[in-house]
Amino acid sequence: MAGAATWIGRSESGRRVPGYAGRIPGHAPHVGLAVHIEDVIAAIDAVDVTSGQEIVLVGHDYGIHPVLGAADRRAERIARVVYLDCGMPQNGVPALAAVPDLALRAQLAERAEAGEREGVLAPPGHGEWERWGSTADVDEAALERLTALAAPQPLGTLFEPLRLTGAVAAVPVTGVLCARNGAGIDQVQRLVDFGDPALAALTEPQVTFFELPTGHWPMLSCPDALADVLLRAAAGEGHRLRPAGDDAPAPAHLRPFPLDVPAVPRDRQGHVDLYVPDGDGPRPAVVFVHGGPVPAGARPRPSEWPTLVGYARLAAAEGMVGATLDHRLHDIADYDRAAGVDLVRSDARVDADRIALWFFSGGGLLTTDWLTGPPAWLRCLAASYPCLAALPAWGMAGSRFHPARAVGQAGPLPIVLLRAGREAPEIAATVDAFVKAADDSAARLELVDVPNGHHGFETLDAPEETVPALHRAMRSVVSHLTG
Repeated sequence: MAGAATWIGRSESGRRVPGYAGRIPGHAPHVGLAVHIEDVIAAIDAVDVTSGQEIVLVGHDYGIHPVLGAADRRAERIARVVYLDCGMPQNGVPALAAVPDLALRAQLAERAEAGEREGVLAPPGHGEWERWGSTADVDEAALERLTALAAPQPLGTLFEPLRLTGAVAAVPVTGVLCARNGAGIDQVQRLVDFGDPALAALTEPQVTFFELPTGHWPMLSCPDALADVLLRAAAGEGHRLRPAGDDAPAPAHLRPFPLDVPAVPRDRQGHVDLYVPDGDGPRPAVVFVHGGPVPAGARPRPSEWPTLVGYARLAAAEGMVGATLDHRLHDIADYDRAAGVDLVRSDARVDADRIALWFFSGGGLLTTDWLTGPPAWLRCLAASYPCLAALPAWGMAGSRFHPARAVGQAGPLPIVLLRAGREAPEIAATVDAFVKAADDSAARLELVDVPNGHHGFETLDAPEETVPALHRAMRSVVSHLTG
């Protein structure tokens, strides 16, 4: 399994032997997370305390679980823990929660509920490694070797909860992010900027970050660069994140909208905010669907972000009802339950038969269901710098959220796409695939290019370039609602 560097079994004499769990004829020992933690502790204890050598523990993927468990019990011996392209496990949570592929995670959860805790998870086949993380930059020979040497993962290591006393919290840490697997330092900084208190620990002085422009397997794709980063991490080097708060510069999502729009008052209806122009109704509505995932503790909430409020008021200035919403996209697994459109359509001031949906960033995946046989009341679909396919680390390869596959079923639905010319390469590739699929299926796609625009260009880039694109896109959407 991804990131499982040590597998523990027992030889005929009873001695623990790495690499043989569940594969010794006549023996079926229970191998859980505690066994892996014991093995790491044994390696720590084998280092002479008087030698003056510092111990740095590196955990890749699942490997961070035994690393944290061991560091928690030997905190005074550990100089630093390095998180190598992995999550942040919490006390009491099993490694099952970190399995990236959502479908596989659900299957394993069923096995856990059925009490099947002594079996093994077969290693991925040659073409299955992407389910565990991006294989970008891994050549064919290395991938074949990885497949040949991979061993089964004892289910107990996935189902047994991680138990921490809290001592590990005092150990300095470094995160090494593999950007082509879905996240880089800028993305983590954005998460911190959302203001979720749970992420404040990432800005503490003893926390540093590095970024590698590769996939989930840097030990195969760029071993020299990884070795350099690990040595620098051991020395306490790395990028430090900026804390959120009053003393910090305004993050991108809280900077002013670049257009001077009328101050239409907000009318809050549950988790939806409506911006209704003066005059008689009902009126067509434009629903602005924020991206994410956004931490549940983010403040202010997405519906209140200046960019989305600005778009909604711009729509109101054009005579439409503008709507922002908090659609509960807090985690990758939440794509199935993100909602809010029905509440907008049910409002008496809204013409329920004339609705446009406008998606942003990670919300782009949500376009899938609307492109697949769009309802008659959906008059236009728009998207700004959208992510139009799940990135490898999201574990959604087999999910239904794949807009490029759905656009061929959109029929006459008009689609307005604002494309950032300086988009992150991983996201730009998803947009390119969507545009090609739209062209191949003769979908009604209108591209509004912002050649020098970045992801979130409204508040990041020069108004003289972004403002004309915003006006053009809004007028196009309004024309489809009123024509």
